Amino acid sequence: MAVVRRLYVRFRQIIHEFAKFGIIGAIGLAITNLGYILLHSHGIGPVTSTTIATIVATIVAYFGNRYWSFKHRERTNIPREGTIFFVLNGIGLLIQDAVVAFNSYVLHLEHHKLAEFIALNMGIATATVFRFWSYRRFVWADPGDAATAAVAVTPSVPHGPPADSQPPGGRADGAQLKEAGQLPGMPHPNGNGHAPAGQADSRGSFTRS
Repeated sequence: MAVVRRLYVRFRQIIHEFAKFGIIGAIGLAITNLGYILLHSHGIGPVTSTTIATIVATIVAYFGNRYWSFKHRERTNIPREGTIFFVLNGIGLLIQDAVVAFNSYVLHLEHHKLAEFIALNMGIATATVFRFWSYRRFVWADPGDAATAAVAVTPSVPHGPPADSQPPGGRADGAQLKEAGQLPGMPHPNGNGHAPAGQADSRGSFTRS
């Protein structure tokens, strides 16, 4: 049970997303199947029927996923998202149509009801996997990815107050030490590199006689 719990915690977000995506997908599946049956029963070809039914289902799926399945992810605007969404769904539709066409025109099972049903739903399942992956990757990005990108482009700010903000009394930089003659090897105003005798005596130093 502990292993299952750890796996759930690790993949909780994708599990919740896929569950919601699955519900929206089930609604889309019903629309696609009912639309396909309705259109095909009125003499429309199998590929045209599944194409029209899928377009209607895709419109429903877009709004369901945008405002429910992936509502917590980064969103930009409907024109931009809609364009990418429908392009990706076009690719998914091609995957789906390819399976239906293979069943109808290669296997010649166009009028076999069970074969048609299986081919249609195999195409839908394959296209669904592609759609779920592509929506998360290209349409609605992970907020963590956006935050990481923002940090990456933010210029770094040095820690601590700038040197100029420190009080003059608290500075002990090279200029002050040089002025005080406390840096070894730095020339003193008297020109010989040593402090004047009076200053040396005041510090308790001695000279040889």
